[in-house]
Amino acid sequence: MRITAYKYQSTGNDFIILDNRDGSITLSEDQIKKLCHRRFGIGADGLMLLNSSKKYNFAMKYYNSDGREGTMCGNGGRALVTFAAHKGIKKYQFEAIDGIHNANVISYSPSTCVIKLEMIDVNEINDYSPKSYFLNTGSNHLVIFVENVNDYDVLGQGKLWRSHPSFPDGTNVDFVQGGWGRFNLPKFEEDKPQALSVRTYERGVEDETFSCGTGVVASSIAHHKLLTRNKFSYNNVAVKVPQTVTNIIETKGGELQVEFTYTGEDNYTGITLTGPSTYVFSCVFDI
Repeated sequence: MRITAYKYQSTGNDFIILDNRDGSITLSEDQIKKLCHRRFGIGADGLMLLNSSKKYNFAMKYYNSDGREGTMCGNGGRALVTFAAHKGIKKYQFEAIDGIHNANVISYSPSTCVIKLEMIDVNEINDYSPKSYFLNTGSNHLVIFVENVNDYDVLGQGKLWRSHPSFPDGTNVDFVQGGWGRFNLPKFEEDKPQALSVRTYERGVEDETFSCGTGVVASSIAHHKLLTRNKFSYNNVAVKVPQTVTNIIETKGGELQVEFTYTGEDNYTGITLTGPSTYVFSCVFDI
């Protein structure tokens, strides 16, 4: 079977995308794993099928680089919307494993599109330790706050927590510095972006990736929870309910923006993930 593959990257999180709207492509776990291999294949963090949908504009089928079907991938969703736009699709309401997503193309070019992707609501955050939280943003994430994320042992600690007995289904692990750093934001100011630095160990990739969409969303929400859990205030500034929050996220692959509305307790709605996604190359392969 001869197939055309398209490679895209979203802030360094890279994907193989196949146009399967005619339903002709069926790949085994071993075939997907080989295609994603960085020595013996095209190389990618994951593989996606652009499938047709009876009710929506298209459907997203996502596989991790280990060949197994994965949970929701935020950066993958943005890449798939960019691919759909490049294929002439004009509307972007699509099915994914965690439900229905809407997206907007903020800017378009034949190489790079900036995509704003709506994510699922979050209404449960579990305290795991005084500085870590477990939540689901389409995928499971353990968010751990650290002091110096650039020097942190993400690979070692990521492997430790990814399959910890506390998480029987496994989990992605995000290491977050609630840092203002070069953004020069020394304290919380209402209606101004908050800056975070995030590094993620991804389940299914079994390594650190350059960025993780569901991970930066989880990190943003966990950061809000961390700062508000005691007195529901940021540095003694009362939190409005509802409150809209914007986070600028620094990852190894570039910057992303997360927005959400906090409506009290552990309820977060209107969650969006915004950032660029870029066409890298296409190729034809026999499999």
